Amino acid sequence: METDLKKKLNDDLKQAMRGGDTVRRSVIRLVFAAVQNAEIARQAALEGNDILGIIAREARQREESILAFKQGNRPDLVAQEEAELAILKEYLPQAMTRDEIITVARRIIGEVGAQTARDKGKVMPRLIAELKGKADGREINTVVTELLGS
Repeated sequence: METDLKKKLNDDLKQAMRGGDTVRRSVIRLVFAAVQNAEIARQAALEGNDILGIIAREARQREESILAFKQGNRPDLVAQEEAELAILKEYLPQAMTRDEIITVARRIIGEVGAQTARDKGKVMPRLIAELKGKADGREINTVVTELLGS
């Protein structure tokens, strides 16, 4: 079963190969390899949210590399990573704002009945699963910590 996102990636890969866009081709192939490795590990096909999570992880890796290369004074590598990041971001949905994350977090906190920081373990798995690929995990963690800490 091929998801819409997988189909779009596949179509874009074919287009990049026809157009000679080597950067786009290599980024999409990298995403396909990561998806395939995750499917092998899980022994099941991935759904759209899982694929978004993989793309988000790849984008996060590019962001971290950009910071490292800037510190290392390597503008050539910074430019390459930024080009790859721009391609990856095309497949990600618009990132949620902090207020949107807070709204969803409050709803889930209410559903599980969490009241203190000790209840964070009940909230985080559900919240991360719901916001996978839509919000950064560090931001989610910060919001939940603030909401349960106050």
